[in-house]
Amino acid sequence: MEFSTGASLRYGWETFKTRPGFFIGATVVIILVSGAVSVLTGGIDAAITGSVDEPSLIGSLLNTALGILVSMGATAFYLKAHDDTGGVTLSSLWHPRPFWKYLLASFLLGITIAIGFVLLIVPGIIFTLMFLFTTFIVVDRELGPIDAMKESHRITRGHKWPLLGFLVLLMLINLAGLMALVVGLLVTIPVTSLAFTHAYRVLGGRAASDAAMPMSAAV
Repeated sequence: MEFSTGASLRYGWETFKTRPGFFIGATVVIILVSGAVSVLTGGIDAAITGSVDEPSLIGSLLNTALGILVSMGATAFYLKAHDDTGGVTLSSLWHPRPFWKYLLASFLLGITIAIGFVLLIVPGIIFTLMFLFTTFIVVDRELGPIDAMKESHRITRGHKWPLLGFLVLLMLINLAGLMALVVGLLVTIPVTSLAFTHAYRVLGGRAASDAAMPMSAAV
């Protein structure tokens, strides 16, 4: 299968429609947990520094660790949702392995992309697209950070500008969801996340054929 923005978005929408209530519920859980993390670490910061606006070392470390667990869980959830839409459950949101590989990969990505943007922005965009799927690969295949970055580079080669357009479109869709009284995000977040996951599977050569897509997608 060849990567296509339209096909990826169609996959996201059709897959969402097979279990809309479930995907909306999962999105609510992710948002609530993320909010709880912010409240918890903000309370720790306030207790130590006297203000939620002044981060503490303990609060920052805990915020990073818990944020990574939430991110890893969401990634694992959408990978499972893509590969087994009918079988995925909320338990897939708990996926703490491989925590340290994910942490280091996130750190290296942040440094690499930051350096790229310092070098007149364009390199930053290129690095972002080049290593777009690094954290997905860490969760999906448990590769180390460097190997995951190399693999992301490999599967995005020759597709960077189509991927840029794809990412911009995903952001616009979520912006529209935000403008729809915020509630729209409960639909746009799972749809765009499923679309992004499908793009990863297609570029990695591990996507199911069209025949394996949800029945509604074939209509």
